[in-house]
Order: sequence, then structure tokens, then C-alpha cells
Amino acid sequence: MFLSRQEVLKSSMGPENETAVTEFILEGFSGLDQRLQLFLSLVLFLIYLTTVMGNATIIFLVCVNQHLQTPMYFFISNLSFLEIWFTSCTSTKLFVMLGSGRRTISLSSCFAQSYFYFALGCTEFVLLVVMSFDRYVAICQPLRYVAIMKPQLCIHMIVAAWVIGITLLSYRLVLLFKLNFCGSNKIHHFFCDSSPLFKLSCSGTSLLWKIDSVLLSFVILGSLCLTLAFYMGIFFCILRLPAASGRKKAFTTCSSHLTTLAIAYGSCIALYVCPSEEVSLETNRIVGLLNTVLYPLLNPFIYSLRNKTVILALHKAIARAAVQIFP
Repeated sequence: MFLSRQEVLKSSMGPENETAVTEFILEGFSGLDQRLQLFLSLVLFLIYLTTVMGNATIIFLVCVNQHLQTPMYFFISNLSFLEIWFTSCTSTKLFVMLGSGRRTISLSSCFAQSYFYFALGCTEFVLLVVMSFDRYVAICQPLRYVAIMKPQLCIHMIVAAWVIGITLLSYRLVLLFKLNFCGSNKIHHFFCDSSPLFKLSCSGTSLLWKIDSVLLSFVILGSLCLTLAFYMGIFFCILRLPAASGRKKAFTTCSSHLTTLAIAYGSCIALYVCPSEEVSLETNRIVGLLNTVLYPLLNPFIYSLRNKTVILALHKAIARAAVQIFP
């Protein structure tokens, strides 16, 4: 039986009397009825499959169709690749929890999940800035677009986004493995988020709290300001378009993009930039689901599958596959 943190702190007989935690128990949605958990597992699994198939379809089409081998779709295909891994790092364990009831997760797996969740999230925010810059150049500098958005620059920006995300959050993995866990092993969430994980540690976590707060706020708010700045530039460029139909099309596209950005940034700001102790655990779980499940599902439909060029490429790919299967 695991000791409570209070019992451990009160003990003065040395570390040999502390019960070392070797695994955690994820208690997310444990209060739901078993049948409701199975239903939720099925729904989330279908959403996950749709997300993976939608994003994988975009990657495939960009690779095989020459008309989609442009900077915009190059960035979108990278975003799709990232979204598959981002949603997988939390969703797969959630299915196991809801479907089988197995809620345990080892320390190393928990730390790895926490690292990849934040590292991939950081990479995505940088990638969103890159994509907004691409749209800004395409709409506001159309005659110079090809000269500015050269293949070398596109590759460099993508590599920079991944390197920033992976290296900037590497401190988290190092510091997590230095923490000691000797009290309760119950994480009141459906994945290894920072706040419930830090609260279980017997070690001092003040440094990790401060680094997390400063760095995550810098990444989230900094990328948000840059992204909004580019979209503001796009907005003023759209207003100067002579044709009303062109303005309407551009506004429709930008509004759908801003909707997905509002979900991504809104959920992360609520969770990591402006956290509140008054917010209930259920609210945190719902916001977490929006961030890890709903947002990756929307991306392929918002950025690509509503586009006529992508739809035409998809129809051609299906037609070629049908000819090969049924000659």
C-alpha cells in the first residue's frame, strides 16, 4: 500500500522507510459508468482513426501529386505528420484505459508521454507561425512569392520548427527523471500532464514549475503574437482587394483557420499560461480533450480537405487506384 505524501514528509527515519513509486495510475474518467466508458472509448477511437486517416491522406496526396508540391501544402503535410504523433501520444493510452480498465503507466512511459506532448505541441506552435508567414507572403506579396518561398527556405523553416520543439523541451525529460515519487501514485488526469504530475513528487518542484511557466508562456504567447500579426497583415491586404468575391473567399479561408487557432491557443492558454485553482478537474479534462483529440481532427478538414485542388487530387488518386484494382 502506498503511503500518503503527508506520512512520508512526517517520517524522519530515512529514505529506507519511504515507499518508492514505480508506476502511476491514471484516474481520468474513472468516475464514469463502465458502459459509458466503453461508449466514450469507441467514440474517441473512431475520432482517432478519422484523424489519422485524414492526415495520412493529405501526406500521401502531397507526395504523389505534383500540383500539391508547393510550399503551402509542404507545410500542411508536415503539420499533418505532426498531428498524427501528437494525438497518438495521449489517445492510445486513453483507449486502453477506457476499454480495458488498465490505468497503470510506468514512470518512464509517463515521463516520455509528458515530454512528447509538450515537445510536439511546441513544434506545432512554431509551425503555425511558419504557415501564417507563408500565407502572408502569398496574399500580400504574390509577385514575390516564388522568389521568397524557395524550397531551401521552406526546408530550413520546417527543420527549425522541429529542432526548436524537440530541444527546447528536453529540459523537461532530464528534470522529470531527477524527481522522486514516494507518496500517492494516482494522477487525476487521463494523461501525464505537468500539474498533476508535479504535485505527486516528494522532491522540490519549484524550479520545474518556474521553468515550465516561463518557457511555455513564451512559446504559446510569442507564437500567438507572431501568428496574429501575420493574419492582421493578411486582413488589411484582403480589404484592399478590388473584387468582392475575392475578399469573401479570402475571409472565409482565414476565418476557418482562425477557428482552429482559437481552439489550440485558447485551450493551451487556459491550461498552461493562465491556470486557475478554481477550475474543476472535469473542466481541465474537457479542455485537454479539445486540445489532444478535437483539434488534430479539425486540421485536415480546415486546411486541406475543403480545398478544391486537394479534392480533385483525391478523386484522381481514387480513380487510379480503382483502375489498378479493377482493370
